Formats: sequence, C-alpha cells, structure tokens
Amino acid sequence: MVLATNRINRLNEELKREISEIIHKSVKDPRIPDFVSVTRVETSKDMKHAKVYISVLDNNADTKDLEAALKSATGFIKKEIAKGVKMRFIPELQFIMDHSIEYGMRMAKLIDDLKNAERE
Repeated sequence: MVLATNRINRLNEELKREISEIIHKSVKDPRIPDFVSVTRVETSKDMKHAKVYISVLDNNADTKDLEAALKSATGFIKKEIAKGVKMRFIPELQFIMDHSIEYGMRMAKLIDDLKNAERE
C-alpha cells in the first residue's frame, strides 16, 4: 500500500510540474492570465482521473473564462503530457479553482488589521 501511495505522490508532483510548464509555455489562450499556478494535483488510485487545482494571483482575472480556457485546452494539455511523461495512459484532467491562497491573504490582512487596531 505504501508503495502505491509513493507512486501516486510522485506522479502527482510530476503532473503538477508538467501541467504548469505546459500552461505557461505552450497554451496560447488570451483568457489565461500570466499569473496562473498549479497548486496541486490529486490522481485517483486507478490513475485514470486527476484533479488539477489552479490558483490565480490576479484579483481582476475572470475565473469563469480561465476555467473555460483550460477545459477547451484539456486535449492539447493531455497530448503534451504524453510527450513528457512516460505513462501507459494519461488521466482525464479536471481543473478546479483553488482559492486557498486568496483565503490565506485575506486572513493575513485581517490579522494585520487587528494588530493595527490594538496599537491605536
């Protein structure tokens, strides 16, 4: 069981690196902003499906457009992954917006605001 978990963890990291590089260098869609990050990848145990968590550092970016752009580029991204990662088959990709960075920034601002209010 541990061996399978380690294999999936290695695959997740490899897919994360590969997908991030493909989005930044190869996908030419104006709906994808420059500051897009792949925060993590979760591959199913059978390795047929992968959830790709995406974060955007641009507050003005339209996440619906980004999701549509990534969905339309899924076939291209899978083809590019096949070139770089040696696998029997490439998992189906599902792109999901990850709002954890925004949440963390908002919490940090609230804490700073509380500290400043206490000083005054």
